[in-house]
Amino acid sequence: MKTPLAIAITATAISASSAFAEEPKEGGIIDTIIQPEPPGLVLGMIQNAPTRTVAGNIYEGLLRYTTDLEPMPQLAESWEVSDDGRTWTFHLREDVTWHDGEPFTAEDVVFSADVFHRELNPSARAVLQHVESIEATDDHTVVFTLEKPFGPFLISFEAGTFTMVPKHIYEGTEFRDNEANNHPIGTGPFKFENWDRGTVIQLVKNEDYYEEELPYLDGINWHIIPDGASRAVAYENGTVDVLPYGTVENFDIPRLTELDNTCVTEQGHEYFSPFAMLWMNNREGPTADKRFRQAVMYAMDRQFARNVLWNGLGKVPLGAFGANARFQNDDLEPYDHDPERARELLDEMGYDGEEVRLLPLPYGETWTRWAEAVQQNLKEVGINVRTEATDVGGWNQRLGDWDYDLAFTYLYQYGDPALGISRTYLSSNIEKGSPWNNVEGYENEKVDELFNQAATAYPDEEREALYHEVQEILQEDVPVGWLLELGFPTIYRCDVKNLVTSGVGVNDGFKDAWLDR
Repeated sequence: MKTPLAIAITATAISASSAFAEEPKEGGIIDTIIQPEPPGLVLGMIQNAPTRTVAGNIYEGLLRYTTDLEPMPQLAESWEVSDDGRTWTFHLREDVTWHDGEPFTAEDVVFSADVFHRELNPSARAVLQHVESIEATDDHTVVFTLEKPFGPFLISFEAGTFTMVPKHIYEGTEFRDNEANNHPIGTGPFKFENWDRGTVIQLVKNEDYYEEELPYLDGINWHIIPDGASRAVAYENGTVDVLPYGTVENFDIPRLTELDNTCVTEQGHEYFSPFAMLWMNNREGPTADKRFRQAVMYAMDRQFARNVLWNGLGKVPLGAFGANARFQNDDLEPYDHDPERARELLDEMGYDGEEVRLLPLPYGETWTRWAEAVQQNLKEVGINVRTEATDVGGWNQRLGDWDYDLAFTYLYQYGDPALGISRTYLSSNIEKGSPWNNVEGYENEKVDELFNQAATAYPDEEREALYHEVQEILQEDVPVGWLLELGFPTIYRCDVKNLVTSGVGVNDGFKDAWLDR
């Protein structure tokens, strides 16, 4: 049954769809919010949600995707695959330039995929492990040759996963220290203009954008407002026009959506399928024992978190695969809220009250409250847990250094387990320095084997059998805690038209947006 808020979101999303029939108007600047302030804006180098949201309007990928995850042309205007499913040929647009005026060519694609992302991007690496070679056959043609057919290959080219970066800027440099990181250069509809740290990030219209008449807007101002109540007030008093997902506290959403000239949609997250998890350090301490990790799952009241902290939005996951991911095993035994079973497991392992450190996700008060709720759940079953709050930079650093016991996060599942799920559990994806790979340090040879086989298995029935088996193992081992499949509404003025036109929502939606004022 839908909650009243879910019903309201559905209704306003339907009414907002009528905007597509109207004649777009040019001009105007949209004021919006980014929360928290991103650590940087170079996609591929940084993959957290705030960076994707802002920089997805600066950078582009070869393709975009509908809300049904069907591919649409972007930097690649067409593509074809060989009969054996191993050779993919992309034909690039010939009228694209980087924001500094240099032409975008096939060499940029080869460099981005084969060099930049292989070094920096765990999501792209999960795809690239199946790629035997990448070749620019001319200035506007790129050929990817796969070792074997790889089912989800065509849905892996979204801008945040396979960002196109300028070879002439990054080749031969230390990528993380490149001066261009302070003034990102992409091919997208908006150009980086200014970043007043702690205040606003300003993007301006790319006057040389290759898509005729786009963008309609003159620019976007991403305001940085640390306090949740102040962000809500900024919308109420007209300072901002758009509240992307996660920018206001969940308890403010019902009130804000009832304001005049306000529309809301939950569309625009289909590609990502955001999935909240609790990292559990598998290397040392109590969290290295799977019985402790199982006890944590039984101790947490995840339904309370959904109903109270998230206003009934989202879904409590059965296990490692969210409902939007393909091949979910519906026969798994769920981890219901069962404090008594949690205590039994702790007694069985001989847990002696050793302190466990819990890192909240520094993305606002809802996440802080969630950490408090989990801390209370764990204490109720006898786990000695201490919260260690930090800012975004500190959170990134602590996870990248594996300096934690339990830590909140959310990752994207990307519609297929080979793209967004396996990266969390493959032992080959254990590497210090990133908070988005196998951060928990889970190693299981059978799981590695099953994930690797399933990625290239054919047909889908064979993939499904392999993925069902791997889920049974993960359900027993509990490498991480599965918290919630997140429901993220976007709130905006109804005179902001065409804001969500793809499966990644506002991350690339401002290209098509216009103001009816």
